[in-house]
Amino acid sequence: MSNTLLSIKNLSVSVEDKPILHELTFDVGRGETHLLMGPNGAGKSTLGNALMGNPHYHVDSGNVTFDGEDLLAKPVNERAKAGIFMSFQNPIEVPGITLANFIRTSLEQRTGKKIRIWDFRKELRKALDVLQMDPSYADRDLNVGFSGGEKKKAEILQLLMLKPSLAILDETDSGLDVDAVRTVSRGIQEYQKDKDSALIIITHNMGILSSLHVDATHVLVNGTIVANGDGSLAEDINRNGFGAYEKNGGENHAE
Repeated sequence: MSNTLLSIKNLSVSVEDKPILHELTFDVGRGETHLLMGPNGAGKSTLGNALMGNPHYHVDSGNVTFDGEDLLAKPVNERAKAGIFMSFQNPIEVPGITLANFIRTSLEQRTGKKIRIWDFRKELRKALDVLQMDPSYADRDLNVGFSGGEKKKAEILQLLMLKPSLAILDETDSGLDVDAVRTVSRGIQEYQKDKDSALIIITHNMGILSSLHVDATHVLVNGTIVANGDGSLAEDINRNGFGAYEKNGGENHAE
């Protein structure tokens, strides 16, 4: 079995006929954590939406394989069943469906098997404990009345329960206070223990990264990857910002 889980080759994406991403190329191996960093408007979220099959994002050219199969040929539901998970900057509220029922239904859809309620509740309680969430959240309608921090924790709870092969976290630390960032980071660390899974973290700051191991960093400016490196590249950006990469296209920084 190849160690490469996700392979992106020359991927170009547009939104409403406006080109956003230009020939992105990189591979993500099993057990790896990759950062996609860049200033606001660089196109970071576009990549996540294109990988998930959001119909508003049109793939103009390029290839993407996931676990050895053509990802772009799969509809959205099949991508989720294949084991791809994406969190969102602004999770939506879903009245009438509890958080617990949403997760349980999602698990059954992905595995094709019924899950005993006792076994499900046992695993759910473990995940809630990791995130220091009160068990009562599980029986509340999905994200309804949740604060911004609670919505982000609820998404990490889904991550821990669904155990996807690839998780794409889009600005998960956005709007969180220091304590919430630590809690969310703890949940991501728990997910990282599965060395068969991989993680792409889309962010423009270091808030959530201080306690996470990072294997690769990709800097995106104006829809183009202008620099690649390891975790130290993210640290350099944290110290010096994106100015140098925006100015010279990263030509002096790429490995």
